[in-house]
Amino acid sequence: MTQTTEVYACLYAKEFPAQALLRLRPDLHPKPCVVLEGKAPTQHVCSLNTKARLLGMERGMTRVEVDTFPEPVALLRSPQSEAATKAVLLECAGAFSPRVEDRSEANAFLCGIDIAGTKNLFGPPEMLARNLLQRVRVLGISASVTVSTNLHAAVSLAKGLSRKTPLHVIATGREAATLSVLPLSVLDLTEKQVETFGLWGIHTLGMLAALPEKELVARMGQESRRLRQLSQGELPHLFQPVEPTFTLEERAELDSPVEILESLLFGLGVMLEQLILRAKARILSLASVTVTLTLDGGGTHTRTVRPALPTTDKQLWIKLLHLDLEAHPPSAAIVGVMLHAEPGSTTKMQLGLFSPQLPEASRLDVTLARIRAVVGEDCVGRAVLQDTHAAEAFRVEPFTVPTGESVVPTSPHSRASMRQLRPLETASVTLQHARPTYFYFREKRYNVEHAYGPWVVSGDWWNPTLWGAEQWDLVARAQDGAMLCCCMMRDVLQNRWQMAALYD
Repeated sequence: MTQTTEVYACLYAKEFPAQALLRLRPDLHPKPCVVLEGKAPTQHVCSLNTKARLLGMERGMTRVEVDTFPEPVALLRSPQSEAATKAVLLECAGAFSPRVEDRSEANAFLCGIDIAGTKNLFGPPEMLARNLLQRVRVLGISASVTVSTNLHAAVSLAKGLSRKTPLHVIATGREAATLSVLPLSVLDLTEKQVETFGLWGIHTLGMLAALPEKELVARMGQESRRLRQLSQGELPHLFQPVEPTFTLEERAELDSPVEILESLLFGLGVMLEQLILRAKARILSLASVTVTLTLDGGGTHTRTVRPALPTTDKQLWIKLLHLDLEAHPPSAAIVGVMLHAEPGSTTKMQLGLFSPQLPEASRLDVTLARIRAVVGEDCVGRAVLQDTHAAEAFRVEPFTVPTGESVVPTSPHSRASMRQLRPLETASVTLQHARPTYFYFREKRYNVEHAYGPWVVSGDWWNPTLWGAEQWDLVARAQDGAMLCCCMMRDVLQNRWQMAALYD
């Protein structure tokens, strides 16, 4: 027997439309739920959960038939939720192998994973399949995983496995024996093929594999040869991988419009938990979270929260989002929610043995969020000087937490200290030959002994708020002998003198 190097894992999730809608709705898990497709009044059931199936509900039922059952939860099919959940599952599969093939069907998610050569990273195939199944369950999806050296054999077995045995590894050379007990429904048969095999009494893959090939092809054509190879687990396959993208995004549609913000926090907590789990799987944190609320009647409301440091603290994110949405509430009721997160590195700061303990960055973020809700978004941060000579020209930037040690440069030369006056104080100045001779400041007269200047500055001539000023550095003495060194500013446009700073 030749040794094969091909090994494939198959990830299969039944009732995918229902699972995609219920993944972020844990409150609906214990209830019978069905997913309706189509337009009223001709809507029909396209997917349902186990609770609904145990009550006797089936696919194809109309809305009227569904309403005859006790307390069913009817949900509308959401292609957006299915696409988002499919992207999450493909991303999860891509964490185990870079070669992933999407083979999803109308009501089921199906992907093949080429796991050849991954033994040194994830262990034997059975261990990899168990870890993959556990990762998918954490994401809120019930699925089955099969492993085989033939991809089609793994797909057929995944479709035929029961929920009690969601994991199975087919030993090399045992494909036909393992598939023999599976029903023909695991194959994509046409109605004519189903009718023909039913008349012949063929109900399992083992019965189909036992048919002679020549006689089968003579009666049903070349397509029957492919079906026979599928039943034996011998059909070759050309693997067509896709590129799973890593996007931290979750979306949910609400059954009814929500106006109270606190009612939205539970759903936000579930979505944040999923984003954090996916980020942790790649040893990452959440650097920022953007929440987009779909409003009743059309329109969206978008807010972005960015803490000082990337974090995976769920309660911190909920608190920050709550405070931000309270300060900036939406203008209408909410019918849908989408969270998009930007990943960040999980950096840790190493302090010295005798260094004082720094305050937690998360507590600072919550405190700043509460202050912003009171004083405004643009009034909290650190002042940064602008590239201009205008007086009091600065902007406010958000606080940042340094990730490494910062060295404060020191200079051996002494520098003069200055007390900046905010706001500027008005002064009365007497000029002689266009130079200050004495002035009154804080009800005291000062005679100018030395005057340096003026330094003329102006700017923004293109704006209606243009400015121009003269700066003087003065050394003055009061009548009681007190010395005063100061910086005086003269508004050229209004001819007004103001005291800007005092030199010590």
